[in-house]
Amino acid sequence: MTSTSALPDAEFTRRTQPYRRELLAHCYRMLGSPHDAEDSVQETYLRAWRSFGAFEGRSSVRTWLYRIATNVCLTALEHHGRRVLPSGLGAPGTDPSAPPVAAAAGVRWLQPMPDALVAPDPAGVVVARDSLRLALIACLQHLNGRQRAVLLLRDVLGMPATEVAEMLDTSTAAVKSTLQRARARLTEVAAAAEQAVPPGEPGRRALLEEYMTAFRRADPAAIERLLHRDAVLEMPPSGTWFAGKRTCAAYLAAQVLGTPGEWLMFPAPANGQLAAVAYHRQSDCVYRAFGVAVLTTTKDAIIRITAFGDPELVTAFGFAPVLG
Repeated sequence: MTSTSALPDAEFTRRTQPYRRELLAHCYRMLGSPHDAEDSVQETYLRAWRSFGAFEGRSSVRTWLYRIATNVCLTALEHHGRRVLPSGLGAPGTDPSAPPVAAAAGVRWLQPMPDALVAPDPAGVVVARDSLRLALIACLQHLNGRQRAVLLLRDVLGMPATEVAEMLDTSTAAVKSTLQRARARLTEVAAAAEQAVPPGEPGRRALLEEYMTAFRRADPAAIERLLHRDAVLEMPPSGTWFAGKRTCAAYLAAQVLGTPGEWLMFPAPANGQLAAVAYHRQSDCVYRAFGVAVLTTTKDAIIRITAFGDPELVTAFGFAPVLG
């Protein structure tokens, strides 16, 4: 016989669980880290469970959960600085033969989000793709918490200004003013966003295959052919980054590609973009996780490589830490 105490829990799960993935995407847009986003979603569900008995249904369950999640994220942002990419810290490097420069202590890096965590099927990825692009997530980090929240709730989720005002305990006029300022700040990424094309477009996946093959073969000429003339290469946690096809290609040839067979890569979509997990061969002939490379592409070229050198990301994407 089912206990009466179990019934509210079952009802809570039935009504709230369908929104977990989209709440994770929302918290990621707010915080720039899958790990931080997951922590915030956990806190959201804990708070929601505790107050579920008092939920009166004056709004939808979805809106109620978004209110809780947004305020959890705003609290988190009060205690942590923004997350960045190397290109947000200073000018690009000019000498591809120079050793990479370590970033200052305390820098919090933006992290990629595996598509599989926020969208269980291709249709879901299409819906979320534009709002998860690294360029947008990076720019959102330059907004203060409330600007970030208002822009996401209004422009990404399409919630009415009156509803957003209630969620954030402010006025409708304040929401409209905050949204205007946030939109103005985001105009800086408009040009880059217009160049990029969805990874599902014809030929886009071929670019990823060619990129992975060029690394496996340690073929600098192939890499250079794939790069757009205005290509950007950034490699957190190194603070060094490069701009321009020739400089990016020269750096990869001199300091990264190594010898044939030194790198192995596997497709792993992230942020609605082409991406690959990377393994590097060690002296014991074992391939160990290196990190994740996220590619931004035009119709026929790569315009940005963001290579996150963090082995833990590889396991977060569902891959093994070591390959024999």
